[in-house]
Amino acid sequence: MRHWLYTGLLLCLAVPHIMFGQTGSISGSVLTDSVAAEHAAVGILNSPLGTHTNAAGQFILRNIPYGTYTLSATYIGFEKLEKTITLNEQNPHFETQFWLNKKVLQLEKLVITGTKTFQHQTKSPVMVNVLDHKTLNNVQACNLSEGLKFQAGMRVETDCQTCNYTQLRMNGLAGGYSQILINGRPIFSPLTGLYGLEQIPTNMIDRIEIVRGGGSSLYGSSAIGGTVNVLTKIPKTNSYSLGYSFQSINANAQEHQLTGNATAIAAKKNSGISIFVNRRIREAYDHNGDNFSELPKLNNQAIGTTFFLLPKNNQKLEVSLSYLKEYRYGGEMISNVPAHRVQQAEERTHHVLMGSADYQINFKNDKTSLISYFAWQHTKREHYTGILPDEADEFLQHVANPPYGNAQVSTYNAGIQLNHRANFISGTKNAFTLGAEYLQDDVLDVIPAYQYRVDQRTEDVAFFAQSDWALLPQLSLLSGVRMDRHNLVSNPIFSPRVALLYKIKQTTQLRLSYGAGFRAPQAFDSDMHIAFAGGGVSRVLLSPILGTETSKSLSASINYDQTSEKFIVGFTLEGFYNRLQRAFILQPIGQDQFGELFEKQNGQGATVFGGILEVRANYNRQLQLEAGFTLQNSLFDEEIEYIDGVPSLRHFMRTPNDYGFANLTITPNESFSFNLNYVYTGSMFVPHFAGASNQLRDEIFRSPAFSELSAKMGYTLNIKSFPPSMEIYGGVKNMLNAYQRAFDVGKYRDSNFIYGPAAPRTVYLGLRLLKN
Repeated sequence: MRHWLYTGLLLCLAVPHIMFGQTGSISGSVLTDSVAAEHAAVGILNSPLGTHTNAAGQFILRNIPYGTYTLSATYIGFEKLEKTITLNEQNPHFETQFWLNKKVLQLEKLVITGTKTFQHQTKSPVMVNVLDHKTLNNVQACNLSEGLKFQAGMRVETDCQTCNYTQLRMNGLAGGYSQILINGRPIFSPLTGLYGLEQIPTNMIDRIEIVRGGGSSLYGSSAIGGTVNVLTKIPKTNSYSLGYSFQSINANAQEHQLTGNATAIAAKKNSGISIFVNRRIREAYDHNGDNFSELPKLNNQAIGTTFFLLPKNNQKLEVSLSYLKEYRYGGEMISNVPAHRVQQAEERTHHVLMGSADYQINFKNDKTSLISYFAWQHTKREHYTGILPDEADEFLQHVANPPYGNAQVSTYNAGIQLNHRANFISGTKNAFTLGAEYLQDDVLDVIPAYQYRVDQRTEDVAFFAQSDWALLPQLSLLSGVRMDRHNLVSNPIFSPRVALLYKIKQTTQLRLSYGAGFRAPQAFDSDMHIAFAGGGVSRVLLSPILGTETSKSLSASINYDQTSEKFIVGFTLEGFYNRLQRAFILQPIGQDQFGELFEKQNGQGATVFGGILEVRANYNRQLQLEAGFTLQNSLFDEEIEYIDGVPSLRHFMRTPNDYGFANLTITPNESFSFNLNYVYTGSMFVPHFAGASNQLRDEIFRSPAFSELSAKMGYTLNIKSFPPSMEIYGGVKNMLNAYQRAFDVGKYRDSNFIYGPAAPRTVYLGLRLLKN
C-alpha cells in the first residue's frame, strides 16, 4: 500500500497537469528501419511507469492518470527518442510509433543467459560474452565447433584421430564441466556432447551467449566451467539466403556445403517463421599416407524452423523444431566394404530430433511475466568401433559377431518461471525470479560383442530463486540459490550464487562473483566414446561408489569501453579461481580381451585458477579487432596415474596453461570485407599408448605449442535487375598448415593421441545470394 501511495505522490510532483480520478492508456510500436524492436524500453520520464515491447515491437501502458507526459523509447544500438503526449477525456487512448535511428557506434547488446531475464550487457551483474552470426560468418565457421574457439577462456579440441569427436574446454575444465543450452534449455544430451558441436550448423544460429565460471544456481548440474547458450535464428524481417561453399583440404580431400535460410513476418507483425536447411558432404582425409583417415568422411543434413505467435499483445508463443542427421566414418579408407570387414574403423549414424516450446504471458504493464516451457531431444545412434583381428579364430568370431552397437538417448526439460520487476520510490529496482523445473536424461548404449552397456536414467527436480537488485544507479547486487533433488544423489544440493556490479560512469564495470556447483555421478559425453588404444579398444566404466563432485568458484573482473563518435576501444581483465572437491578422474583398472578399461572415480580434489585478458577496438564499423588470451593452471591435489606403469602427474591432461585468439575484420564499404584470424594453443600433456608400429612404449607426451592463421575475403554485388545481393568469398584456413606432425600409423594406432588443429590447410570458395 505504501508503495502505491509513494508512486501516486511522485506522479503528482513530476507531472503537474494530471487530472485525478480518470485514467487512459498509451500504446504503439517501436521500429528500427521497418524492423520491430523487441524488448525496447518504453516509459514515462520521472516515474516508475514503463514496459518493454513484444516480438512485434508493440507496447501498451494501462491505467495512466489523465495528464501530460514525456514518453521515451530506448533500444540498444539506437538513439533515444522522446515524445510529449496528453491523455484527457477527448483523447483517453493515445497511440504512437517510435522510429529509432541507429547510433554511430555501440558495443552493448541485450543478453539473457546470465540472469534468465533480458538485461543490457553492461548492466548485467554476471558478465556475458556474445558471439553473433556476423562473427561466425566472418571466420567462415561451418558449425558450432569452429565458432566457439573465437572467445576468450574457451578452447575446442579434437579428441579422436578416427572419429574426430570434439569437446569444449572453458576456463581449463573439460567438456563435462560446461553446460550447453539450446535456446536456454539444457537439452544438449550426453550423447550429443560427443559430436553435437559439429552437427549444429552455423546458419541455424542467431547468436551464442557465453557465461564463464559457475552458473549452477540457474542451470543445475555441469555448469561449473561455464554456460554456452546457443540461440537459434528467429524471424525479424522478410528475407532469404541461399549459399554454397567448396573446400579443398590440403589438396587431398573435398568438402561441399549448401545452406539456406528464409524468414517471413505477418503484415500485423503478430506472427513469424524462420526456416533453415543445411547439407554438408566431406571426403575422408589421410594426412600421413597410411591409408587410415585423420579426418572422417561426413554426410550431414539439417533442417529446422522457429516460429512465434502473439495471441494477444501481452502473450507470446515460441516454438522451435529441428532434425539433424549425420553419417560419419573414419578408419581404413576402402570403399564399398562393410565397416567390420576393414582393418580398423569407427562408423556412426546419428538421428537427432530436438525442439522447444515457450509460452509467456505478461501482467501489470509487463512488469510481471509468467513463462512455461517444455524442451526435448531424442538421439538415435547406430555405431561400430572395431579392429579386424589377425588370428584366424578371432577373425571368424569377429565376422560372426561384429561389435555393432545401438544408442538411444532422450532428454526432457519442463519448467515454469515467474519474473517480476519492482521499481521503488527510492529509485532502486529489483528483478525477482522464481522457478521450478524438471530434467530427465534416459541413456541406453549397448555393444553386445564387447559386453558393454550403459543404461541410466537421471531425474532432477529443481527450484530456483534470484534477486537482481539495482541498489544505486552505479551498484547492483545479484543473489540466488538453486535446490536440486537428483535421483543419483542422496540429499538435496543447494547451489548459491552472488554477483556484485559497480559501474564507474558509462565506461567501466567492476564485477565480483561467487558460485557453487556440482556434477552428479552420471555418464557424460567422453564416457560414451569407445576409443582405440594399446592395440585394442578402451572403454570407460562408472565406479559403483561414484559420488557427487562439487565446486566453489570465484571471479573478479574489470570491463572498460571508451567510445567516441567513430571509435570504440576497450578491454576486459578477469581473474578466476575454481576449487573442485571429489573431482572426477579416469583411473586405469587393467585390460580384458577387448582392450584397456578405465573407471570414473572420485579423486581428492583439484584447483583451477588463472586470468583472462580481452581487448577490442572498432573504428567507424570499418575496422574491428577482438582478441583474448588466457593464462591458467589446472592441478589435482595428488598425482594421478593416467597409464599403468607411467609416472603420475598432478596436471590435467590436454589442458594448456596458455591459449588465445585474435580476430580482425576490415569492411571499408558495404561491398568489400576482409578477415584475418589467429588461434594459439600452448603446450600440454597428452597420454600416448603403445600399440602402433611407430610407438613402442606408453608415455605422457608433452605437445608443442601451435598456431592457426586464417584469412577470408568477400565482395558483395548489388545488381539492379537481380533482386538478391550476391556475395562471393574465398579464403584459407590454417594457412601455415600447422597440423599435427606425429600421428600414429596403422590399425593399432592410439586414436586418442591427437592434439593439434582440427584440420590442415584448407582453401575454400563460396557464393551466397541474400535478400533482406
